[in-house]
Amino acid sequence: MPLVTSEQMLLDAQKGGYAVGAFNVENMEMLKAVVAAAEELHAPVMLQTTPSTVRYGTLETFKAMAAAEAEKATVPVCLHLDHGSSYELVLKAIRAGYTSVMFDGSHETFEENIRLTKQAADAAKACGIPVEGELGKVGGKEDDLEVEEDTNTDPMQAKEFVEKTGVTSLAVAIGTAHGFYANKPVLDKERITEVKKLVSIPLVLHGASGLSDEDVKECVQRGMCKVNFATELRVVYTGAGKKLLAEDPELFDPKKLGIAGMEAVKEFVKGRMLVCGCDQKAR
Repeated sequence: MPLVTSEQMLLDAQKGGYAVGAFNVENMEMLKAVVAAAEELHAPVMLQTTPSTVRYGTLETFKAMAAAEAEKATVPVCLHLDHGSSYELVLKAIRAGYTSVMFDGSHETFEENIRLTKQAADAAKACGIPVEGELGKVGGKEDDLEVEEDTNTDPMQAKEFVEKTGVTSLAVAIGTAHGFYANKPVLDKERITEVKKLVSIPLVLHGASGLSDEDVKECVQRGMCKVNFATELRVVYTGAGKKLLAEDPELFDPKKLGIAGMEAVKEFVKGRMLVCGCDQKAR
């Protein structure tokens, strides 16, 4: 089927008490592997690219690959811009054919985050594209984004933010971090419950790579409707290639490396989808 937007996908997850897995893809092989996993588990899925990934491969290239795989799939596939760093990039992604976008103004003041996110949300709404915003700061480093300290989302600010910006989903900070954790994370899971009481739109969990299955499941039970995975996929993909080269140092066929990476990513993604509870939820 053609690429779909994230809006109904996340509303279904909110109603059903599960989360859609959103997976950052860096190349054709990872993209194909994620869609294959979704097919095998009959799960809705979101493919994501970050600003550095689209600089590497271009928005148009990733859209073309995603559209080709979605067309063959029997499950809903969405292509999402993760951590859109500017209004201009959000517009370029929409023009290129992305079916969901995120504008990340979390590094700005509260008032400026509202202003910039509303600008992006208004433009996207005119094109029928849903927009994810972020309030609070998720620590760690991913892509071009680096935050030294965590600032968890204030529930009352979340209510005001959603009302003033018109975003269709909201990433909230609860103590997670991008990348892998140097120490065991201390998650304020109650914060999810508090935000959910005041905010009606689907909530998003960033920084899930490295979290235990139990932590992810509880976050979903408390109201997270979309869970992002990025670093783990990179490690799994490159790890498969390293293993194959260690076994056969003379290997030079990139297709064999790609096949090994795809199989490893597919199995990993299936495991994360099961934790999110989105298996057998495709419509």
